[in-house]
Amino acid sequence: MSRLCVFCGSSAGGRPGYADVARRLGAELVARGIGLVYGGGKVGLMGVLADAVLTQGGEAIGIIPEPLVARELAHRGLTELRIVGSMHERKATMAALADGFIALPGGFGTLEETFEILTWAQLGIHAKPVGVLNVEGYWDGLRQLVGQAVAEGFVRPEYAELLMFAETPAALLDRFAAWRPPDIPRAWLDPSRV
Repeated sequence: MSRLCVFCGSSAGGRPGYADVARRLGAELVARGIGLVYGGGKVGLMGVLADAVLTQGGEAIGIIPEPLVARELAHRGLTELRIVGSMHERKATMAALADGFIALPGGFGTLEETFEILTWAQLGIHAKPVGVLNVEGYWDGLRQLVGQAVAEGFVRPEYAELLMFAETPAALLDRFAAWRPPDIPRAWLDPSRV
């Protein structure tokens, strides 16, 4: 893996542990020679993560839509800042540059980006690992929701397994290093089998 995309909040959240894990993730990425691709902001967890990578001498590439440059206070000290035209272009660019995807705590944008990239994995659009850093139980509700979706027949168990959970950056990156794309039958995509 040469680069990982990290989805995270433009807010620092309500607990110091969120910023702490962003710093630890940044340090772990640099220690492993992995570059960062993220949303391009200098505020919140986005800024904490980017600064942690840059301080340690790592690569940080930000992708931000033109309308958000001023609102999210684009980080001007990055290795590279790409200003794009739309949120769709932002996500497509991040996906193209990254070899995997991590979600730190965040709000609706983080949730949306994580679910879209997970859906792309389910559809076979990419074969890259997707995981969340479950900082202080932040993602416990997501784990429960995914389990309920499986139990209710809306998500197949093999698709639920596309989303990895870990408590520490090192544990998640170790899982990413060992990860191999699963051979998942996509019979439901074949109209003749419906």
